[in-house]
Order: sequence, then C-alpha cells, then structure tokens
Amino acid sequence: MRKLLFFTTLVFLFSCKNENKSKNVSDNNINYKKAKVFRDAKISDSAFYYYNIAKNEYLKNNDSLGVAKSLVNMAMIQTRKEDFFGGIESSLEANHYLKKDNDSTVRSTLAINYNNIAIDFNYLKNYKNAFKYFNQALKFTDNHDAKYLFYNNIGDVLINEGELELAKNYLRKAILSTDQSYYAMALNNLTKAEYLSNPSYDPVPNLLKALNIRQNENDSLGQSSSYSTIADYYYDKNKALSLKYAKMMLQKCIQNKSANDQLEALQKIIKLDPKNYLKNFSQFKELDDSLQLERNRAKNQFAFIRYDLEGKNAENEILKTAKVEGENKLLQLSIITSAIVFALIITNVWYRKRQIRLKQEKELEVKNTQLRLSKKVHDVVANGIYQVMTKIENQEHFDRDTALDELEFVYEKSRDISYDKADEEQEFSKKISELIASFNNDTVKTFTAGNNPALWENISPPVKDEVFQIIRELMVNMKKHSQASHVAFRFEKTETSVEIQYKDNGIGIPGDLIYKNGLRNAESRMAAIGGAIIFDTEIEKGLKVNLSVPTS
Repeated sequence: MRKLLFFTTLVFLFSCKNENKSKNVSDNNINYKKAKVFRDAKISDSAFYYYNIAKNEYLKNNDSLGVAKSLVNMAMIQTRKEDFFGGIESSLEANHYLKKDNDSTVRSTLAINYNNIAIDFNYLKNYKNAFKYFNQALKFTDNHDAKYLFYNNIGDVLINEGELELAKNYLRKAILSTDQSYYAMALNNLTKAEYLSNPSYDPVPNLLKALNIRQNENDSLGQSSSYSTIADYYYDKNKALSLKYAKMMLQKCIQNKSANDQLEALQKIIKLDPKNYLKNFSQFKELDDSLQLERNRAKNQFAFIRYDLEGKNAENEILKTAKVEGENKLLQLSIITSAIVFALIITNVWYRKRQIRLKQEKELEVKNTQLRLSKKVHDVVANGIYQVMTKIENQEHFDRDTALDELEFVYEKSRDISYDKADEEQEFSKKISELIASFNNDTVKTFTAGNNPALWENISPPVKDEVFQIIRELMVNMKKHSQASHVAFRFEKTETSVEIQYKDNGIGIPGDLIYKNGLRNAESRMAAIGGAIIFDTEIEKGLKVNLSVPTS
C-alpha cells in the first residue's frame, strides 16, 4: 500500500538523524532552518519555498552537500503532494551534487534520495524502476534498521509485479527485524506472498498476528494495511467478512486522514456492497475529484515557486550590475531606444513579408491536400463504384449480396480517406509545449504549467491555429525586445474559456508602445476568435499578458 512507503520514508529519515548530526549542513543557513520548521509543521508550500532559497545560497557558496540536501527535501515534498515526475526530476538533480559516496553523510543522503525516486516510480506503477532504485537505496544505507525497511519495500514491489518467490526471499530478511512495528509489516507482506503463491496455504493466523501487534503498538497506519490485506484475502472466500474488514479499513483511513487509502477502501466496498453502490460511488467520486484538483494545484504551485524565485535572483543580479554601471545608464537607454525603434521597423517589414509567405504556403498545402484526397477519391471510390456498375451491366446473373458487399468495401475505403487529415495532425498541447520550449537556451529559461490534452478538447482547429500564432508572436517579441531571462506560461480551463497567462522578467513595454509594435497583431487575432487580450504594464518588472480563449 502507498502509505507504507511514505511511512518508511519518514521512519528512515528519523533513523538517520543521529548519523548526520555531526555534519548538519543547515547550521549556518537561516533559510534551511526555516524550511525544516515548515516541513515539520506540514506546511509544504512554505517549506518548498525556503528549501529553494537555501539551495541557491548553497550554490553561491559552492556547498554541494547543502545543495543536494535542499533538493532532496524539495523532491520529497513534491512526492508527498503526488507531483511524482517533479519529485523524480528534483531527486535526479540532487544526485549531481552527491559525488563523494565514501562520506557517511553523502551515503545516507543518497539512500534517502534513491528511496524517494523508488516511491515515485512505485506510484506510477513502474515496478522495474522502483525495484532498481530501492536496491540502490539499500546499497548506500549503513543504518541497520533502515535495511529491514528496504527489504520490506522491495518485497512489496515484487508482489505487485508478480515475482512472488523473489519477494519472499527479501521479506524473509525483513522479518528478522527486532522492532515490533517493522516485524509486523514484514510478516503481513510475507504472509500475503505465501497465500498468493500457494492457494492451500492458510494465512489467517499470521495476518491476525500482524494485526494484533499493530494494535498493541498503536500503529494506526499499520492497522489499515492489515485490514486491507485481510479484506483482499476473503474477497473470493467470504464476501461478508471481506466487506467487514474493508469498512474497518475505511474508518481507520479516515482517522489517519489518508485520502488515497480511503479511495482504495471505497473501491473494495463498492465491489462488495452492491446495495449501496450509488452512495459509495458518490463518496468515491467526490474524494477522487478533490484529490485530482489538489494534485494539479501542487504541480503548478511548485513549478511557479521555482520560476518566481529564479526570476527574483536574476533581477537582483541586474540591479547589482546597474549600480556598478550607473554612469553609463543614460547612454544605454539611448542606444536601447534607438535599437527598439529600428527593430520595430525591421520587424514590421519582416512580419508583413512573413504573413504573405505563410499564406502562400498554407494555400499550397491546402491545394496539395485537396489534390491528394481527390486522387484517392478517384482511385478508390470512383473506380470502385464503376467496377461494380460494370459487373451489374455485363453480368446477367450478378448476385445482389455480392454487389452490396463490394459497395460496402468501397464505403469503408471512402471513410478511411475522411480520417487521413485528422490522423496527420500533431496533438495540440504537445505542439504548444514544443513551441515554447524551442525558445529555451543558455540565456532564457521557459516554464510551462497546466498545458495538457484535455485543455484543448472543445477548441476548434481554426481557433487553435490562431492561439498558436499569438503565442509564437509573444515569444518572438520576447526574444527580440524584452531582454528577459525567465518566461512562464500558465494554462487553466474554466467552464467557458481557456485562460492563458504570459509573464517575463524583461524590460517591459510601456502601454503607448504596445500598439505600435508587432503585438497589435495578437490583439486583432484574439478579436477575430471572440477572445480577449490584456497587457498588464503596471507590474514592477517585465511584461504580463492575460489571454482568454472561448471554448464554444
């Protein structure tokens, strides 16, 4: 179960505290200390924010271990909030700073980090990678108790993958733990592997033994795990007992405030209690929707925390440079102004020529498509129908069913032709992401949040094309004029529209200049599709643009 893996992480972190006490990298970093306070208080966004600040401070001081520990904590926060791909990304970045693997602190940090990556892959049901990274964590841990936990986690992953004999080998090592909580955990999983591999095996005594230990130890998370295992065992043998333990699991998960495990319990109850199907399903759907919304918010939130902080760091560097070079400011402004005016003239000429060229290319593409489809219609449909007509005309006893079969064949071929164009089009969200990412280089970093296929489901192809051109217009304008080092897009769907926010940390554009450069084309495009575009030039630094695209 998922909660056991998170529980393992927390216990493992606690077990490593004494080992790392002599080399605590947070001693001289105020922001690292703040982050730990927020982490322990379970205020994830603030903890993530201060770990990110601490990471940047460690980078400036060339403290690679401090950078790594900050990134590992950020990765674990992302994992707890179910931003699994973000957690993997942060953990892999941390590994770049953990080179001295003969150092005890580096080894323990690597063990924690590999454990977190394994948890992410297990959630994503990529059990092969989960097995691989749990073994990596086991390789770097010098903590005796933590090894039993890793043996248990590896066994749990192998059960999910159906490798029951190999799972039992690891779980027999895990069950040697003298700690009662760890022993009960391993006993529960080993018993599960035994009865799954041997239908005649009676697991009930050992399952109840593990549950009894967990009750005596007041292990609330462990109890819900035992209830889940017992409910699964009785599912095909005694529906009433299975339902009883599934309901006990649900109550314990509510007490633990473990929403994901509540979903697992409700799934069992829905199958076992058909009389109350609607009630249980409604409860499941409401909880699942709430969790999905929370996951999406977390993903966007962490991406923008990193973007905003890196943007502020870039602004601070610009201010320092401006102070040193203050004497040349007026000269620089004059040169920049002249360059902008010249660039606007060149851009306007270039844009007009480009529009003509794109129009010609589009017309040529349409003609080529029409020609290709026309040829297919002639070859497949017209010739097919003519062939059937010839048979009817020339064959005195031409069978009616045969004629219908041949006409149906021609119909199927004609329908295939109608799908040709749709099949050639690239999925739009990927097209947008690739467009924004194409401007990413050594001096400009791009960030995208919320862009997914579901966002564009009700948007027509002509509107999509206009949106693509508008976003490209904003990125070209940024590249040529803004001098920005960070650019971010955030996409969000409402009931009536798709809301797009563009933001950069460049020099900005005064309101009276917006309508004198290429951006006026973006406004005319939005008007053509019934949308709206707002340029926010009142922000302290950079440019912010809000676009609203109607969905109907």
